[in-house]
Amino acid sequence: MRTTLTIDDDVAAQLERLRKKHDASLKDVINDALRRGLRDMAVVQKKRKPFRTRTFDMGKALINIDNIAEALAYAEGEDYK
Repeated sequence: MRTTLTIDDDVAAQLERLRKKHDASLKDVINDALRRGLRDMAVVQKKRKPFRTRTFDMGKALINIDNIAEALAYAEGEDYK
């Protein structure tokens, strides 16, 4: 089958590198890449269980972390009050 493809520059560069590396024709490299890609796309992906983060109540905050100076002073042990 003959068809015309418009190939993006980055894909064309990768194809050219592969063509030179394997000393193959551009046609062979493109057909191999399409076969592999189509085979991978045909595989049904296993549905993953969504990741959930468990939460817990840590109680009342010791300091207001919106105030960076206060948070740093508390972390460094300075008397800031």
